[in-house]
Amino acid sequence: MTSTQLFDIRPCLEGAIPAVMATCSADGTPNVAYISQVYYVDERHVALSFQFFNKTRQNILANPRATVLVTHPRTASFYRLHIRYLRTESQGPLYEGMKAQLAGIASHSGMDGVFRLLGSDIYLVEQVEAVEGDPLPAPPPRSGLLQAVRRCSEKLSRCASMDDALNAVLGTLADGAGVQHAMVLMLDSLTQRLYTVASAGYPTSGIGSEIGVGQGVIGVAAREQTPVRIMHMTNAAIYSQAMRSSLESNVPDLDAATEIPYPGLAQPHSQLAVPVLSAGRLLGVLFVESPLDLQFDYQDEDMLVAIAGHLGAAIDLLQVTTETSEASAPAPASQSHTPGAALQVRHFASNDSIFIDDIYLIKGVAGAILWKLLRDYTQTGRTEFSNRELRLDASIGLPDVSDNLEARLVLLRKRLAEFGSGIRVEKTGRGRFGLLVHRAIVLKDG
Repeated sequence: MTSTQLFDIRPCLEGAIPAVMATCSADGTPNVAYISQVYYVDERHVALSFQFFNKTRQNILANPRATVLVTHPRTASFYRLHIRYLRTESQGPLYEGMKAQLAGIASHSGMDGVFRLLGSDIYLVEQVEAVEGDPLPAPPPRSGLLQAVRRCSEKLSRCASMDDALNAVLGTLADGAGVQHAMVLMLDSLTQRLYTVASAGYPTSGIGSEIGVGQGVIGVAAREQTPVRIMHMTNAAIYSQAMRSSLESNVPDLDAATEIPYPGLAQPHSQLAVPVLSAGRLLGVLFVESPLDLQFDYQDEDMLVAIAGHLGAAIDLLQVTTETSEASAPAPASQSHTPGAALQVRHFASNDSIFIDDIYLIKGVAGAILWKLLRDYTQTGRTEFSNRELRLDASIGLPDVSDNLEARLVLLRKRLAEFGSGIRVEKTGRGRFGLLVHRAIVLKDG
């Protein structure tokens, strides 16, 4: 008879059904209590939510051994974990992941404002004991997730641009994993904000919308560089739909006027955010959500972590490949203008925001890039540019490390295309792009 391993019972550790914990005091007096959260850490460890200074807590500090009875949410099988207390963590990736999950559990059970995570108690699992009973038949194992990872990896290996890579990821999630609402956000390391560069399944794209690091599910995943997953609707402000910075107090009028609406679901019931990393550096976040409860389990999390890893490697490789293979820009080409009043393009240096005919377009590094292109165009007639020259132009303000230039150009191209003003930026080759201006323009600073 094979012994039961902790990994085999991971569905029991999703927070769907409360667990029962038995402890003893130093003199052997037993105590039994419900515990809202048993969190899978790895093959040998779990974390239990420390929420109250109660008898259970007192017993554990006096006698570190305990048992926890967990239930399989689909088969009603019972398992008893024999555990030993090791330590408590009150910050960091594990704590934040548990805090997010607990917020969902609390809201789902009507315990908002009651459940508050004081710490994550780490336990060594010394034994997993299957309890005899008459469980329901096990559901058929899920299939297709590994195939989705493989398909995405193959697509990414053939991508020649950032646009291709983003489309490969979102397309695979929709077609291969049934994920209907997803987005990719990239990190601006200077402002410590994440900006949306691609999305799928929303009425509006939200391209250019921003979320601060540490804000909402997405921001916490970025700050802690760990997956953050909730499976129930939550009203907790930090884990519900990300609040826009324009709603915060003391925001300057200009910043408030340059906010693009966040495209997320109004009432998400399941959310999963996974950091996109490369060589230990945070590049962005891959985020999925659903209007239904219990849509993303640990298998979905494993799939997204693998896909995000491939995406991070692809982004870095594409940047290196572009830098080493780009050719110098050809001579400027003349362009004819369609009839109509000249476009009034205004630039505000305080945040590099761009307004076209008094309507906000873009800001930040992408805004600085567009302003440079338009100035060169009006002064010299240039229409062809290269990534390399942008990196060498100090006026644009690219960070020295991980500038994500390709992502910023993707953002700029998409915003201009959605805006439909008669100004476009299009790729003309690897590491090269062209500026297309179909209306006369007038530039104004400030």
